[in-house]
Amino acid sequence: MMRTILKNSRARLFVSVAVASTILLTLAGCGAPEPAAGSKGEVNIYSARHYDADEQLYDLFEKNTGIAINRIEMKGDLLLERLKAEGTQSPADVILLVDAGNFWRAETAGLFQSVQSAKLDATVPANMQGPKKDWFGFAKRARVIAYDPVRVKADQVATYAQLAEPAMKGKVCVRPSSNVYNLSLMSSFIADWGVPKAEAWAKGVVANFARPPEGADTDQLKAIAEGKCAVAIVNHYYAVRLQRSEDPVEKAIAAKIALSFPDQAGAGTHVNISGGALAAHAPNKANAVAFLEFLASPEAQKIFAKANDEFPILASAMDDNSELKALAGFKEAQTPMAALGTNQPEAQKVFDRAGWK
Repeated sequence: MMRTILKNSRARLFVSVAVASTILLTLAGCGAPEPAAGSKGEVNIYSARHYDADEQLYDLFEKNTGIAINRIEMKGDLLLERLKAEGTQSPADVILLVDAGNFWRAETAGLFQSVQSAKLDATVPANMQGPKKDWFGFAKRARVIAYDPVRVKADQVATYAQLAEPAMKGKVCVRPSSNVYNLSLMSSFIADWGVPKAEAWAKGVVANFARPPEGADTDQLKAIAEGKCAVAIVNHYYAVRLQRSEDPVEKAIAAKIALSFPDQAGAGTHVNISGGALAAHAPNKANAVAFLEFLASPEAQKIFAKANDEFPILASAMDDNSELKALAGFKEAQTPMAALGTNQPEAQKVFDRAGWK
């Protein structure tokens, strides 16, 4: 069952989504724990991230600032619907999301407000900021091609376009088209190639499916290791996690897989973001901005890199993750992050016409 989580330094309360609607408008008044005595206030974080590494971020922020964190976690779509339902009464201060497509959805729904911060402007690249400076990317994920090096040669997966070629017949595993990672990838193709070429690519990939789309990225990697397919489209960190795992089964999966960062001789590999924004009606605005600035700090960036295998915006933060650092330095596609959102409605139509379920 999906849960929301409220957390500060003293207590944790779990509330099922089935009853979440009963507390939509009461979190600020009585649903959230009171800050610990002597604290410097609080900050309410609504997060669509689901990574254990984030606990380290929260604990370090509380330790460094004395600001207590209250937290709610939900899947992205549910989180955005909750924020819409709460409206001007929302207690949310910071909204954490993954994928530029989700930031676009939230931005168009009026869930953010602009942030004026010299620290953020100096640290976060301009192409990883919202056009109104209302969201900021703090970590990057590359959408790469994983493949079985026994069945597929590296030069056969050097570009995304090659996934649609006849040589890949019966070899491709993917997750469903409705997944935001795939929607953003298609959105980037629409921006760079135009709709006709992007649709032709999608039809070619569909013709090469080894099985109907299913599961998440890790499931695609497992399918390669099990011989169910030979190539898959995944975010890089899923493969790095398997490589760094202490579980023999997961390490065995990683040993059977190689990664291609496509289009290094062309436009570059598709890159997306994980980041945060200041909520439109934040009651603790100063603390919220302090938290966003903290996410851009060297200490927080090291956690993104070491604990969650995401590419940080500060390259030096990768020094403690040798596996991740070994993958760095690839050519990144320069598609504007905003386009990954604005093109999503058309991206879904393209997938639908191509038969990518």
